[in-house]
Amino acid sequence: MTTQLATESTALYDIPGPRTQQRHLVYGVISTALILALAGWVVHLLFDTDQFTSAKWTPFEYKGIQELLLRGLGNTLRAFVFASVFSIALGAILATGRLSDHRPLRWIATLLVEFFRAMPVLVMIFFIFVALKVQPLPALVAGLTLYNGSVLAEVFRTGVNSVERGQKEAAFSLGMRKTQVMTYVLVPQGIRAMLPTIISQLVVALKDTSLGYLITYEEFLHAGKLIASNLDYDLPFIPVVMVISPIYIGMCMLLSWFATWMARRQKRNPKTEAVDVAPAEPGTLLPKGVPPGP
Repeated sequence: MTTQLATESTALYDIPGPRTQQRHLVYGVISTALILALAGWVVHLLFDTDQFTSAKWTPFEYKGIQELLLRGLGNTLRAFVFASVFSIALGAILATGRLSDHRPLRWIATLLVEFFRAMPVLVMIFFIFVALKVQPLPALVAGLTLYNGSVLAEVFRTGVNSVERGQKEAAFSLGMRKTQVMTYVLVPQGIRAMLPTIISQLVVALKDTSLGYLITYEEFLHAGKLIASNLDYDLPFIPVVMVISPIYIGMCMLLSWFATWMARRQKRNPKTEAVDVAPAEPGTLLPKGVPPGP
């Protein structure tokens, strides 16, 4: 029985034999040794260049430096929240235009999506900040919104079109209008396909908030740059990177965890779960030809 299950579970490839398993073990040991050697070499370089001296790490003990980093982190999260909300809203509007039955509206939406997707986000931020003379925060949010909103528009359109065509046709056969079909049939089913890509794009928006330091927006990276370029602290560039990078990575991992949690929550949603049917109970057996009683 065990052999049969193993054969069924590995039907797409051959079961590795003893020699193959030994070879894979050797490959794993060699790869682990190389990774550890590389990590040791990097640590050696950091010690050799005096990156762990107290002079480079003492600044992080000062209250003013801590407040500077916290203020920069707060500004980064503020820009990210605004850009995320506006990007999702703009993406929904542009996706609606691309899915419209009216050809002029569809052409305009397509032109906007393709233009803002092709335009580098840094160029848009600089144009809004310099040419239109907008303040740093609105300029950063506007640039991120235009780029990420155009990308999310394609995500929304693809997610809606990924729903089986029969669902749409069945909804129209029931007399539903297109707005009702989109709201109650296509979007709820397509959201599962959209969610991972939406979160991935929001991670991109979070990382792109670091472009704000180029237009003097005091976000997290800008605060780190001020500390790293300070001669009084012996130019602690590497320590600043070692402090800021884990925070950025942690925020991105938190978004990924949120996407996983949302996907599991949707699976547990009673509106999408199958209805449990009660087991059949034994009834009274009647003789053949005798109708049941009142």
